Formats: sequence, C-alpha cells, structure tokens
Amino acid sequence: MSSSSSVSLSLPRALGRLIPFAKPAKWWLLAGLIVALAGSVASLIIPIVLQEVVDGPLRTGDRTAILWGVAAVLGLGIAEALFIFLRRRFVLRPMTEVEFTIRQTFYERLQRLPVAFHDRWQSGQLLSRMMQDIGLIRRWLTFGLIMLIVNVLTMLIGIGLLFRWHWVLGTVFFVCSLPIWVVGYRFEQKYGALSRKSQDQSGDLATAVEESVHGIRVLKAFGRGGHSLANFRKQAETLRGTEMGKAREVGIMWFWYDLVPFLALAACLFTGIVLAAMGQLTVGELFGFFALAAAVRWPMNSLGFLFSFLIDARTATDRVFEVFDAEITITDPEHPRTVEEPRGELAFRGVHFRFPDAREHERDLVDGLDLVLRPGETMALVGATGSGKTTLTALPTRLYDVTAGAVELDGVDVRDLTLEELRGRIGVAFEDPILFSASVRENVLLGREDLDPESAEADRVIREAIDVAQAHFAYDLPEGLNTEVGEEGMSLSGGQRQRLALARVVAAGPDVLVLDDPLSALDVDTEALAEAALRRVLATTTALIVAHRPSTVSMADRVAVMERGRVTAVGTHSELLRTSDHYRYLISSLEPGEEAPAAADPAVGSPVAGGPPHPTDTPDTTTSTEEVAR
Repeated sequence: MSSSSSVSLSLPRALGRLIPFAKPAKWWLLAGLIVALAGSVASLIIPIVLQEVVDGPLRTGDRTAILWGVAAVLGLGIAEALFIFLRRRFVLRPMTEVEFTIRQTFYERLQRLPVAFHDRWQSGQLLSRMMQDIGLIRRWLTFGLIMLIVNVLTMLIGIGLLFRWHWVLGTVFFVCSLPIWVVGYRFEQKYGALSRKSQDQSGDLATAVEESVHGIRVLKAFGRGGHSLANFRKQAETLRGTEMGKAREVGIMWFWYDLVPFLALAACLFTGIVLAAMGQLTVGELFGFFALAAAVRWPMNSLGFLFSFLIDARTATDRVFEVFDAEITITDPEHPRTVEEPRGELAFRGVHFRFPDAREHERDLVDGLDLVLRPGETMALVGATGSGKTTLTALPTRLYDVTAGAVELDGVDVRDLTLEELRGRIGVAFEDPILFSASVRENVLLGREDLDPESAEADRVIREAIDVAQAHFAYDLPEGLNTEVGEEGMSLSGGQRQRLALARVVAAGPDVLVLDDPLSALDVDTEALAEAALRRVLATTTALIVAHRPSTVSMADRVAVMERGRVTAVGTHSELLRTSDHYRYLISSLEPGEEAPAAADPAVGSPVAGGPPHPTDTPDTTTSTEEVAR
C-alpha cells in the first residue's frame, strides 16, 4: 500500500508535529540558532568595516589605521568560522538523539498496530519511512531548519543595512529582490506534489527489491529473473522520471535565484554610479554597499536549496505521521479482568468475523460459530479450503478482533484481558513458520521473557521443547543452539523451520495451544515421532489443531467440522464417521500432506467452500473411512 494522508495540513502545522520529539533538544537548537545568527551578523559587519577603511585610512594613507582595519576583518572572519563550528557542535548530537527517539517510537508503533494494518501496507513503504524519511527529518532539524531561519533573517537584516548608505539604493535592491518570493511560492506548489510522489515511489521500489530477494528461490526456479528485472526497471524508470521532474523544478528555481540577485546588483550599480556622480555617495560607501550586497547574495541563493529541503522534510513528516495516525484498534481494556482460576477452557460463542474492507454482500468468514474446548481437551478442526479454519485460529490471541460474538478464555472475554496475559496463556504455531535472524536458542525462547537464555532452566526448557518437536537436528548445526538461522530461517528446510516453530510454542508453556497444521512439512517417520511426543504435552494442555491430514486428526479427543464459517458437527472421529456425510468426504480427501478441496455444491456440482458432495459425483467412501478409523 502506498498511502497518502487524507487531510493535508499547512506546512507549518505539518512540521509542527515534530515539536514533541524535538522539545528535549530545544535549548540546543536555540543555542545553535543563536551562534549561527551571530556568525551571519559577523559576516555582515565586515562590509561596514571595509567602507570605513576605504573612506578613512586608505584615503588618508594612515598605515596604522589600515592595519587595525585588516585586524578587524580578520577577527570577524575567525569569529564567523568559530560560530559555524559551535553551531554544528551544539546541534549534531542532540538531533541524533531526536532521530533515535522518532525511530524507536515508529518501531514501537508498528509493533502495536493490528495485523490488519500490516495486511494493507507494503513492507517496503514502512521500511522507507523508518530509514529514509526519519533520516531526512533529522538532517533537516540539524541543518535545514536553522539555516532557513538564519538565512532569511540575514537577508532581511542585510537589506535593512543597505538603507544606511542611501535609501534609493536600498529600495532598488529590495524591489528587485521581490520576484524571489513569487518564485518560492510557485516552487512550493509544484515541488511538494513531486516530492510526495517520489518518496512513495521509492517505497514501492523498496518493496519490489524486498519481494524479489525473499522470493529469489522461486524466481530462479521458474527462470523469471528477467521478468522481475523488467518490472523493477519499469518502476525504477518511473521513479527516475519523477526525480527528473523534481530536478527541473529545482533548476528553474535556481535559475531565478541566481539571476535575480545579479539583476538587483546591476540595477544598484547603475543607481550607485549616478548617486556618486551627483555627490550623494562616496566611493567607500559604494564599495561597502556592494560588499554587503555580495554578502546578502549567498543567503538569497541558498533559499532555493533550503525551500526544497523544507518541502522534502514536510513530505517525510507526513509519511511518518501516517503511521503514527493509524488507529490501534486492538488494545488493553480500560478496566482489565484476570482469570481467577486458570483451567484452559476456550469457547467461541456466536463468533462472527469479516475484514473491514469486505463488500456488503460477502458473507462473514466466520459466520456465527459456536464451539467449546474443555480444559485439557485436544480438538481437531477440519474443513474444506476456504471454510475459515485459519481465520478462526487468529481470533483467540486477538490478532484480529471478532466483529460479533465473543471468544472466552476460562469464562472471560479475551477482550477483557490484557494482551500480555492473553498472549502469555495462549500459544500459536502457524502453518507457515517464521523464524528471526537470531540463534536457535533465541528463537525457541522467544515466548519466555522470564528466562535467562544462558541459564540451566533455559537449557532444560529448550531440551524438552526440542524433544517434543523432534528438532534434534539443532544440536548438529555448526554452532549448535547458538547457530544463527538467517533471515526468516531460510537457511533451514521447511520441515526444520516448522519443528523449531513448534518447539517455540511448546517452550512458551501456554495453557492453550492453537496449532495450524504444525506438522505438515514433516516426513512420515518424523511426524509419527513428533505426534507421540506432542501427545504428552496435549495430555495436560487444551489444544485447537487445524488438521489437514488424518494423522493429525488421530491426536484429537474430539473433532469439529467447519463449513462456510460455521461448525456444523462436533464429536469423536468414529461418531462423525457414522453421522456426518461431509466429514466422511473430508476425511477421505485428506491424503498425507494435502488439505481437503472445496466440496461440491449439491445444487450445481461445482466446487465451493463447504457443503457435502453431490451424490452422483462422489464415489462410495465407506471402505476408505473405515480404513482411516482403523
């Protein structure tokens, strides 16, 4: 997702949102502003000294006075350099701390935002905001903000001082400089839109790179590297076109910002010569005027760069605050409750769920579901593709909140528990396991903040978890449990990643386990060993297991059949074989490693999610289901 803010704030209000972050460094910023302004004032005094030298000792030949004039100019130059050094010294370190605070707050916000937010946003867009935009904000606060204020003040002070020699010269310079402000206003209007487009396109390009790197195995396997490169080239070319548009606008602005001061100086030169010829201006005053006008020219020229910097900073601020402004919909309750007597009962009562962007005519993914898991019970959840099984597994830990009904843990609505307590008591293992760029030890202990990773207790927990998950391969890795598994664990096989993910949820020691087909990537022998070990854990833990294979169903005390977002039957495996046609169809379709396809619609005989097969389209399954039962 490349998102732009729905409400466009004025430039001062947009940048004003950075004040809370910059407030701790306000005195350093003020000190940097003062010394920078002092340096500029020192540079403006030099022409006045030169005028006095030209009209005084240089005309009379007083060498001592000339030397004092030279010393004054040298002293003012050294003072200007010192003030520039102090400005950098005052602001650099505090502004890096401001950058750190913004970046830390941004990351913390990403962690708190609901999964639905991350479903909508491209990771590259978030990454570009985190790294590129926040870095640009820091550079603007460090340099751009101070120099914009100082250079505008320097220019105004300088123009004011030009009037001290002759009001006509000052007026000519001021009037000739007015087009700069017109050019600046036009530039802001056009450059702002291009700056936003460029930064959004940079985020899209970062997403493309990230996806191609993560999917490099697929691209190579299908020989689609050239296709990926062509798409990347197209996006990069689009970004290049936008950058060229920015460059054209900056070029036009620089043209006027360079031309206008020269036109002003030319007009002033002609006016000054006329005034000198009329005896209203001395040579020293004319010399001092042009020396000061030259000193004012640099602040005028710099306004072009500083205005573009200002607009880029405003755009970066808008993009960062789009994330800060995103609503955190899943939060701790205002008055949290706690489970007085933890037993491990998990209940779904009239649960409905649909994504916020779902169309009105679409049915809920979970549509009025009722299901109760008794304490210590293992419940297998089976259903055709699209029946809502995986969606259901995301509701107990509030990865998504139900849109109606309630999920209860030991009689308490999960929305009334703090997220820390809830997610400490319910553990989840996903079908597609994600590991982090860390050691095996750190990955397995991810859910155990209470343990010192190097302690004997941590070793015991890891050992037991690895035994259950049949992840003993971890001990044979180059550095054993301290081996870095690489980004997303891609240095391991799918089965190895899945076993470590299972070990991670077992090590967390939750009261309730929610497992989305946790053994799907294992071979038959390893699966059998893992199931035998997992049964020991499940003997005392409530578990909801999405089952895609008959072997997974065999671990369950009871089985729930899910159709079109609802549980239509609950019972033991043998009971459902006797009473549920749809269950017999599903279980006969569950070959090792496969999920049941969408069942045929009884009215039209076409595949849909849920519903029993049409009698004429389905072979007799009596023999196969009896074999599964045995």
